Amino acid sequence: MSPVWINVVGAGAALCSMASFTPQILKIWRERDASSVSLRMWLMTVSGFILWTSYGVMLGSWPVAVSNAVCLVASGVILGLKWKFRDA
Repeated sequence: MSPVWINVVGAGAALCSMASFTPQILKIWRERDASSVSLRMWLMTVSGFILWTSYGVMLGSWPVAVSNAVCLVASGVILGLKWKFRDA
């Protein structure tokens, strides 16, 4: 397979991963309710993104590092909203 198509697939995967958090963030913000978000699952997700970001940095693979850093921030926002709306 040509390197161009490999990069297209990688970019598409990164964009989908990064965008996938937006609906959840908007839903939590609109409803002021994050009770349906599993804290344990989200802590594992954040941990995974920390590791993937570190892995990308160690490899010098900036597409891996940056896309996972963006996902880390987005998943961190969800954790923050879960904390913020915990008593709502």
